[in-house]
Amino acid sequence: MKKIALALVAALMMIGPTLPLLGVSVLMNPAAKGSCVMNSGLVVVSIPDSLTAKTANGVSVTLDKKQLTHAATIITVGSRVEGTDRDAIVIALMAALTESSLRMLSNVSAYPESANYPNDGDSGDHDSLGLFQMRHQSGWGSVEDLMDPAYQVRAFMGGPTGPNYPSPRGLLDIPNWKSMSKGAAAQAVEVSAYPDRYVNWEPVAGSILAALTSPVSAGGGGGSSVPETNSVVFPLPEGTWVLSSPFGYRIHPITGVRKLHAGTDYGAADGTSIMAVADGKVASSGHRGGYGNAIVILHTVGGKSYASLYGHMWDGHLYVQAGDTVTAGQHIADVGSNGQSTGPHLHLEIRPNNDYNQVIDPHKWLADNGAVSIGGATAGPTGCYLQGS
Repeated sequence: MKKIALALVAALMMIGPTLPLLGVSVLMNPAAKGSCVMNSGLVVVSIPDSLTAKTANGVSVTLDKKQLTHAATIITVGSRVEGTDRDAIVIALMAALTESSLRMLSNVSAYPESANYPNDGDSGDHDSLGLFQMRHQSGWGSVEDLMDPAYQVRAFMGGPTGPNYPSPRGLLDIPNWKSMSKGAAAQAVEVSAYPDRYVNWEPVAGSILAALTSPVSAGGGGGSSVPETNSVVFPLPEGTWVLSSPFGYRIHPITGVRKLHAGTDYGAADGTSIMAVADGKVASSGHRGGYGNAIVILHTVGGKSYASLYGHMWDGHLYVQAGDTVTAGQHIADVGSNGQSTGPHLHLEIRPNNDYNQVIDPHKWLADNGAVSIGGATAGPTGCYLQGS
């Protein structure tokens, strides 16, 4: 069976002066070294009786309370596995939606005893069982294990504490899983004969999270309606970007007019994952003039209000909508070159108080607030390298 491996290759953007490729993703404040939250930061607050959502290909699906209860198990158990984050939860939901439609399935033809455990119906797919259709013969666990939803979630997540470690591989055992598309990451765990199925369920997984969960807040928001963020994260994966046009006055590469470049441009390959820099609430998502497709997120950082703007994503590569709650490091979009742009890159702006007339240097703001690169080394303000979590 075919396994997918996706590699992100850094690409230079043709706007403004290009600086050499940086070996690390962000400058880090030593005082903030422990601030990176690697777990999902989500808690289940309610389970509705039903939920209707659309798949990526536009098909409307309705999930009942039993299916949503299994989703809650994935969120709750998955969040407790060290090393998971929101993206990991989304990938797990995508896999379970694809494999079982979020149902605990027995398989009486292969294992008659599986019908003795609580189940939502029977599956005849080889010797597959449960939410993720895991196979006893492939080493995922005993029939008793695999008829336990919580066990299946822990096995899917994997990692050093996973019940199946080191093989079969769970999500955390897949090298560079965070740099893959979510569909490819799900396939890397499931090793399905139909690898392209998973991506279709990503919008539904996002709708489930929005309906069932609330982010964990670290404290008050300084009078803002948006809770204080748990952490600040660099918006692109380590090793995927170059700083191609810094904040400040420049000659605009398209109009030829000298004007303030109100953000920082990071050149990166088409499709590179863009992450929210902090916990927050999406203010807008869609086309925004010269920015092309853009997302604006409201945050509270250090008791102060900010808005982050991410620009130039391709159509169909915006994964959050206005009103959505996001967590630091959440995959919100993919790098593109939509709008007034001469090449694929992320244009990032940070505006205090969500005031369009207030502009600050985003790269400096990230450093000042101890932004960390998920899963990689970071550089301290003196240039010495500190090992990230």
